[in-house]
Amino acid sequence: MIGMTSYLNSYVDRRMKMIVEEWDLARTSDIADFTSRLDAVEKEIPALKASGHAASDKLTELENRAKRLKERA
Repeated sequence: MIGMTSYLNSYVDRRMKMIVEEWDLARTSDIADFTSRLDAVEKEIPALKASGHAASDKLTELENRAKRLKERA
């Protein structure tokens, strides 16, 4: 049984990069700065919401203008 364990350990060591990529596993470097990246994303949310509201308001304004132009024609 020791031989099988040793063989499997060697196999995993040799193939670790492929296994991580194939199984889409996170590496330590991927999650080391996770909280700081999450904080940065959370800080952008209000600006994105405001941008979405502004775009929606502009679209409503354009639709109203188009409607008025149609009524004139």
